[in-house]
Amino acid sequence: MIDPAVDPAVDRFVVVPAAYVFLLRDGVGGPEVLLQLRTNTGYMDDHWAAAAAGHVEKGETAYDAARREALEEIGVTDLDLTFVTAMQRTRGGEPIDERIDFFFTARSWVGEPRILETAKAAELRWYPLDALPDPVVPHELAVLEGVRTGTSTAYSTFGF
Repeated sequence: MIDPAVDPAVDRFVVVPAAYVFLLRDGVGGPEVLLQLRTNTGYMDDHWAAAAAGHVEKGETAYDAARREALEEIGVTDLDLTFVTAMQRTRGGEPIDERIDFFFTARSWVGEPRILETAKAAELRWYPLDALPDPVVPHELAVLEGVRTGTSTAYSTFGF
């Protein structure tokens, strides 16, 4: 084992960055969000989640990743992204569980959203922000609550 006194990098916080896109539209009863039902991913399967999300790749900004994921997962381009929050989250301290998530909304885009990764998403559906399905991925639900109530902050945490 390396002694932290000799190598200070041993205890450095390592994160996995990801970008999320919540497409929003005006519905009859108020704002609606497009969610996908996760399947066969090994993480939060059978939970509703952002229509598009994924890891930020090397050399990519979170904005670039959000646009790329939206194209790859639901076939939309030219998103007018609005930054919502950067969420630092944990599930237990292992490096794979240390995350920084960048959340965006978009109210305009080009193309009709559709499932392109059919092995990972069972369904794509619009839901009123005040009547979300159950279950929603917990940290995403926290962000959606902030969007719904207008209480989002630039920096948020989850799991600490």
